[in-house]
Amino acid sequence: MPVLNRIAEFQPEMAGWRQDFHQNPELCFQEHRTAEQVAKLLRSWGIETHANIATTGVVGVLRAGSGTRSIGLRADMDALPMPEETGLPYASVTPGKMHACGHDGHTSMLLGAAKYLAETKNFDGTVVFIFQPAEEGGAGAKVMMDEGLFARFPCDAVYGLHNDPTLPLGQADIRYGAMMAAADGFTITVRGAGGHAARPHAGVDPVVVGAQIVTALQTIASRRVDPLESAVISITQFHAGTAQNVIADEAMLNGTVRTLSPAVRDLVEQKMRRIVEATAAAHDATVTLEYKRGYPPTVNHAEQARRAARAAETVLGGGRVHRDKPPVMGAEDFAYFLLDRPGAYIKLGQAQGEKGARPVHTTRYDFNDELLPVGASFFATLVEQELPRP
Repeated sequence: MPVLNRIAEFQPEMAGWRQDFHQNPELCFQEHRTAEQVAKLLRSWGIETHANIATTGVVGVLRAGSGTRSIGLRADMDALPMPEETGLPYASVTPGKMHACGHDGHTSMLLGAAKYLAETKNFDGTVVFIFQPAEEGGAGAKVMMDEGLFARFPCDAVYGLHNDPTLPLGQADIRYGAMMAAADGFTITVRGAGGHAARPHAGVDPVVVGAQIVTALQTIASRRVDPLESAVISITQFHAGTAQNVIADEAMLNGTVRTLSPAVRDLVEQKMRRIVEATAAAHDATVTLEYKRGYPPTVNHAEQARRAARAAETVLGGGRVHRDKPPVMGAEDFAYFLLDRPGAYIKLGQAQGEKGARPVHTTRYDFNDELLPVGASFFATLVEQELPRP
């Protein structure tokens, strides 16, 4: 792969940053050590640095030439609240916290691009390096925007990336449209009338009502949503009762909804409310549905996706950037940036046989350090492509 030679030279340095971040994971809005390290490195390269945005976010600003155009590049920094079982020499030293999604690698790739661009300044305009906290459920992107990110640091377009263990190293995926889904959460509380398990007719069994709701909700995706659209409704928790011979008074169901379009998102919520209320009423139970909207769909802008694909092919080679793979139903808070600014999100493969192939969000996942110069070269190439010197 034709990664930039200078970036290839400091790949060991990037790996050192990455493994240090990996060994010292921090959860959302707690990335104080990570942010301090990021800011220290940016300042050492002469990059204008702003800290404490959205609590622990860091923004670097680098200017070259007299161009007025600007480009934003984003990396997420937070880890996950889960144990690590990799046995690596740089495994997490903090029990119950692990970089199981590769944000340590994303941060290191963007630092590598920043170091290279600060050295070469082979562009004309402004680069905004966005080191974002709290991607894992904390909506750090939205918090940064609410605190005036793009008003303080204008970006004509913004780009982000993620490692992909399902894709071989040296390949990439991007779509001209929806890349990832919206992620909403819900809690359904069914209230009946409990009693002795031998006399179910004397009460209202919330477990039976809840079971009917679980089954009925699956008809939304199969019978109410256009088969050419996508929707996933998953009941992930069902809690009720305290004893084997007692019918409970109450049952609670939790789960998530994943959709790719605003129209389907609205439809699913509407149909859920109708089904939940009607099913409970049919069994003389009462019910509440708390529906909480989470991250919106991650939808690439077509022109910026083409530009990102071109930069990726410059680094990876022709025919190695896939543009036709289906979206995935996971979620990503980079979506908030794309609602406000043109931009695109791309996935870079990291699997080399068994190396780098373990799924994200698992206790044995590890980022493949061979991807570091690839990602850094992608970011740097994108800047040189989009902000060319006259």
